[in-house]
Amino acid sequence: MFIDYTEVEIKAGRGGDGAVTFRREKYVPKGGPSGGDGGRGGHIYIQAHHNLSTLLDFRYHKKYIAENGDPGASARKHGKDGEDIIIKVPVGTIIKDAESKNVLFDLDENDKKVIIAKGGRGGKGNSNYATSTNQAPRFAEQGREGDEKKIILELKLIADVGLVGFPNSGKSTLISTISSARPKIADYPFTTLEPNLGIVQYKDFQSFTVADIPGIIEGAHQGKGLGIKFLKHIERTKILLFLIDITSENHQKDFTILFNELKSYSPELAKKLKIVSFSKSDLLPEEELLKLSKKKIRNADSKTLIFSSATKQGIADLIDYLWKALKKK
Repeated sequence: MFIDYTEVEIKAGRGGDGAVTFRREKYVPKGGPSGGDGGRGGHIYIQAHHNLSTLLDFRYHKKYIAENGDPGASARKHGKDGEDIIIKVPVGTIIKDAESKNVLFDLDENDKKVIIAKGGRGGKGNSNYATSTNQAPRFAEQGREGDEKKIILELKLIADVGLVGFPNSGKSTLISTISSARPKIADYPFTTLEPNLGIVQYKDFQSFTVADIPGIIEGAHQGKGLGIKFLKHIERTKILLFLIDITSENHQKDFTILFNELKSYSPELAKKLKIVSFSKSDLLPEEELLKLSKKKIRNADSKTLIFSSATKQGIADLIDYLWKALKKK
């Protein structure tokens, strides 16, 4: 199951209390203060990991509490620090404060690690408070509480190319053709119910990533169809590849609807490089394909590419075009 949003409670460990003790050794019946400092409370870190692809684990584990520091001991022994917690999340996870909704961190790189809650400082033992006028202090500092907060974890996939199209435009079939991703494919609307990420292998051991999201329909920004729930997963892409069914009666209208939905969701998203392609070219005769190859789509940033995932006609040219466009970004 794909989960891309969750709220989590976190509490760093409390610092251990400082100790109140005195030296008690043979021939030293009234030794000075010897209380050690308390240990630091455990920190909580969040780290991005490329092997993870969903926030599903947080559906069942919503509270993380780090270990408290141990109290100080006699002979100025320092208490043991509380054990830290490292929470692993997918690359592309954004951390927000649950109250203010402000973005705290963006874990957009593998192994990127941030401290989200600091453990409390350990209290100082009474050995730290001896003075010339008070040589036997009978007090010590208490440990401090660790940070405690509620955070939001929101996943935004990181891909080079984002696929945009109506339901049944052939996006899932394309990503399964050009990569090892295996999304559900069927001849009815909204087969794709969650984002899919595919890695496209290019010549000379190079590659780029493609994100497929559920199909967009007119009025998506108002909540129609699957709405705009998944559009955030193409916000980080460098290129948008629009897929338009070649058998459509009005290609320009289809593109304009899709473009306007993106623009309504995010003006920045609409500014990305827009490459237009006609899918399912195997459904038309050669002479019609020749005419369509010269067709210009208003507001597009490319010539019109034509391909068929079923016959693989034009697939190599499509991949080549995308690669060259990415190298220019």
